[in-house]
Amino acid sequence: MDERELVDLLRRYGPLLRYVIAPILPNPQDQEDCLSETALRVWERSGQFDPARGSWTAWLTAVARNTALDYARRQARRYMVGQVEEHMPSPEPTPEEAVLLRERQEAVRRALERLPGSDRALFYRKYYYRQSTAQIAAELGLSQRAVEGRLYRLKKRLRTLLGGEEHG
Repeated sequence: MDERELVDLLRRYGPLLRYVIAPILPNPQDQEDCLSETALRVWERSGQFDPARGSWTAWLTAVARNTALDYARRQARRYMVGQVEEHMPSPEPTPEEAVLLRERQEAVRRALERLPGSDRALFYRKYYYRQSTAQIAAELGLSQRAVEGRLYRLKKRLRTLLGGEEHG
């Protein structure tokens, strides 16, 4: 199908296609967008039309209907995402949360200062630099199990230093 045939198709079948699209998409702008999308699909897929399976008009209306349904689903998803985002809490902390976070960070920093240097270094490797247990074990010449044990005892000691509260 060439461009001229596509223009003729829209001139001849445009009203029928609008008739199929309109009940699915009541907004006139959506109808026009969908009609354009339908024309593009017909142009791209005209080779798929099989007269043995039905008439040209039936095939065209099926393409228009399916395109309109796809369009409506996309619109509904956009609307749903917009609604969800509108009601989601802001990722930014409130002023109160920011103060509490700073206080917690300061408490953890003070607790870390009270640990031996090797434990403090282990903490930073694991939780600040995000090294894997395997990486830490290889660099320290220890088994992974030994590193896991040290991390367990380190977290337990930090909890004690922080007054037993669960921080972070």
